[in-house]
Amino acid sequence: MRRRLPFFIAVVQTILFLGHLVVYETWILLWGTPSEPALTWLRVVLAVLSISFVTTSALAFRFSNVVVRALYRIAAAWLGFLNFLVCVSFIAWIAYGIGWLAGWKSGGPVIVATLFALAMLVGIYGMANASRVRVRRVSVDLPNLPASWRERTAAFISDLHLGHIRNVRFSNRLVQRLASLGPDIIFIGGDLYDGTHVDAKRVVEPWSRQPSPLGTYLIAGNHEMFAGRASLKAAESAGIRVLNDEKVVVDGMQIVGVDYHASTSANRLALMLHQMNIDPKSASILLSHSPHRLAVAEQAGISLQLSGHTHRGQILPVRWIVERIFGDYAYGLHPFGKMMVYTSSGVGTWGPPMRVGTQSEIVLISFDGNGNHSRTDGNPGIPVAKKDAATNPQTTVKS
Repeated sequence: MRRRLPFFIAVVQTILFLGHLVVYETWILLWGTPSEPALTWLRVVLAVLSISFVTTSALAFRFSNVVVRALYRIAAAWLGFLNFLVCVSFIAWIAYGIGWLAGWKSGGPVIVATLFALAMLVGIYGMANASRVRVRRVSVDLPNLPASWRERTAAFISDLHLGHIRNVRFSNRLVQRLASLGPDIIFIGGDLYDGTHVDAKRVVEPWSRQPSPLGTYLIAGNHEMFAGRASLKAAESAGIRVLNDEKVVVDGMQIVGVDYHASTSANRLALMLHQMNIDPKSASILLSHSPHRLAVAEQAGISLQLSGHTHRGQILPVRWIVERIFGDYAYGLHPFGKMMVYTSSGVGTWGPPMRVGTQSEIVLISFDGNGNHSRTDGNPGIPVAKKDAATNPQTTVKS
């Protein structure tokens, strides 16, 4: 991982350079070249912004103070605005070309100013939208569900990314929201931490006041690889049970947790699940950070897999890319053979503190145990009839 990091940073920085170049050239060519010293200032500002995210990220992984947090937040927000500015830059050239063919050859300034202003407004909306957490209610029916679990509810959250942007205040608000929902058990599907340098105990301290009757369970995501094992110890000190490639039985329900590293290899995951002696005749829930290696989990007899990681792309057009990679399992409730899979869009953000085309969510799962069907709406997934797909109607998720 460390050996590949310089290459990864170089690729990211190159993309950021190119993105800023596209925005600069679009503005200059369509709006017009500003006079000095405005042109020099424009170049200097864009040059600084082009290296801001990589630079402040490097600082954020080593330091935690007011200045670093402020700079990181600005750079992360700008990354989101840049995304939308690059998108509208391409649209601007298409619009300008159409206008030029139609005889409107002086429309460049109007087009670029309008679209750039729209991009900034979309970014502002994205920041407001990311701060609003919705509650999505789904109902699942699992074979061989213990009688004690019928009509119980579980809260599932993923990708909090506690760090320089989402901190102890966010953690406290989230705990209060969960307490108001009153779930019987809470599952955290990884990336509790962002990986930046923070006081790990402080940002999870509110979780020590979370009263869930059957406990709170956490697995490690890919960002815990940056945060370190000490961060998981901090979570445990707040009363969160960390499942480190293990199975526990909670009132008859098999709860299985694997960390991100273990789930990346199909062979390693298969061996691990085999060694856990999962009983296929009893209901089970697998916490696995990413919705991959689904065939391995299904063959091991898992009833329900809960994942995150994808953020559903978090912002457009990244959402469309993520959906191409993960297909149906980028978000929502879907069947995979005899197993059900729910992939959450996450409750926090990474990089730009924005959400456009996606929502931050708490998933409240109710267990029917009626042997009929699992319910969701047409947005995050399709209805799944366990016995008769033609006769069981679909019900709507309440957000």
